[in-house]
Amino acid sequence: MSSTKTYDVRTHGCQMNVHDSERLAGLLETAGYIDLAAVPETERPDVADVVVFNTCAVRENAANKLYGNLGQLRPAKQANPDMQIAVGGCLAQKDRSTIVERAPWVDVVFGTHNVGSLPALLDRARHNKAAEVEILESLETFPSTLPTRRDSAYSGWVSISVGCNNTCTFCIVPALRGKEKDRRPGEILAEIEALVAQGVVEITLLGQNVNTYGVEFGDRLAFGKLLRSCGQIEGLERVRFTSPHPAAFTDDVITAMAETPNVMPSLHMPLQSGSDRVLKAMRRSYRSTKFLGILDRVRAQIPDAAITTDLIVGFPGETEEDFQDTLDVVRASRFSSAFTFQYSIRPGTPAAEMDGQVPKEVVQERFDRLIALQEEVSWAGNRELEGREVEVLVAPGEGRKDAETHRLSGRARDNRLVHFAVPEGAEVPRPGDAVTVAVTYGAPHHLVADSGVQGGRYAVRRTAGGDAWAALQEGGTPGAVKKPAVSLGIPTIGAPPLPDVPAGACCPTD
Repeated sequence: MSSTKTYDVRTHGCQMNVHDSERLAGLLETAGYIDLAAVPETERPDVADVVVFNTCAVRENAANKLYGNLGQLRPAKQANPDMQIAVGGCLAQKDRSTIVERAPWVDVVFGTHNVGSLPALLDRARHNKAAEVEILESLETFPSTLPTRRDSAYSGWVSISVGCNNTCTFCIVPALRGKEKDRRPGEILAEIEALVAQGVVEITLLGQNVNTYGVEFGDRLAFGKLLRSCGQIEGLERVRFTSPHPAAFTDDVITAMAETPNVMPSLHMPLQSGSDRVLKAMRRSYRSTKFLGILDRVRAQIPDAAITTDLIVGFPGETEEDFQDTLDVVRASRFSSAFTFQYSIRPGTPAAEMDGQVPKEVVQERFDRLIALQEEVSWAGNRELEGREVEVLVAPGEGRKDAETHRLSGRARDNRLVHFAVPEGAEVPRPGDAVTVAVTYGAPHHLVADSGVQGGRYAVRRTAGGDAWAALQEGGTPGAVKKPAVSLGIPTIGAPPLPDVPAGACCPTD
């Protein structure tokens, strides 16, 4: 294959999809393709030779978005029949051959369990001059064994499990991702150590229900132990994870977070609804009292923890009283931010067949009230941080208005977005470096830290992550996006035991 063939992977959905897209990019580069974004702007074609859609099926508009995007590519396919279009991810797993029936110009459809098949399917479709549809019902190989082209030089995703054993009535993910499969601890730690050796200073552990990690090999305390093991990796500065499930969130994990310095004081804890009646209908096996109790115990050990959540408005049968219960729990929870969704019917889920579907106008009105309340709560929490020093891991392009405001941006340890000013003549940090500044203003959705230009604290700490980012910028072609080199997949290896939990540190709850 000519090295001039380009690819473009377009991602919809969650962090797991983003990480899967890094693997798709790695597979394509290993097969000889070049990232379209890596081509200089003056030489870059309008459309890549291979366009891959990595889809999500969680939201109602996912299919409409996909078919709209496919429709926009049809003229390009007609103009260049050798161009190839592939569709993968959850929507591909769900709709299967329907995609080719609705968009016959698609060349390849692959599912969530056979990401590694993409290059072979493209070759087969090219040779046979016909669409290739391959959907497996179970995982072919754990995705982390595949080549990966990371988007960031200093930050990385690490999957610790795939799939889900829960049966939430609104969610189609278990049907599309399958039952939970856990990686062995040794494989996870080996991957993290390899990333750190490449300059990564921040990792995010990924799992559909990340805190149930260990269920497959019978260790209920495995996730807390894994966090502690991450704390022993030299050079790893920040550890995050997403997303846990409240029903399985145990006190040993809270203690591990509190006692492991590089585990960040941020926690995403999906509530979904504050109504116990609705939670039961959702098959969420916890109630509002248990949820609030978890937050209390987190804040008792990690007082500065920033807690975020997911909320669904308008679940079938939700009454105004149920919605008021949600508002009450949101007030009590003091979330730093929330991802809020209007319930949408997902065919194939139990909730789709439930009575009491809430009218759209009612859902919208409740949604607006929830947004207003959460913004009030977020703003109050951010204003409390004014005057406090924060350490920011600098990022490229986090702030959309950075060029206008002459600020740089990044994430604080608690994952809040911070826009900070660089004093005139002071050292300018690189993406991946750490900066200590004081918050001068707390806005509803971010913090402003202009302490450096106001005569206050401004300190830059150069990191291995900054070094890794800077190394990428050396040489290369102007106008081309620079990403880390493709890394080979992590092989399956033996699993050394996780460390023992210190006495008194482990108090699992039901």
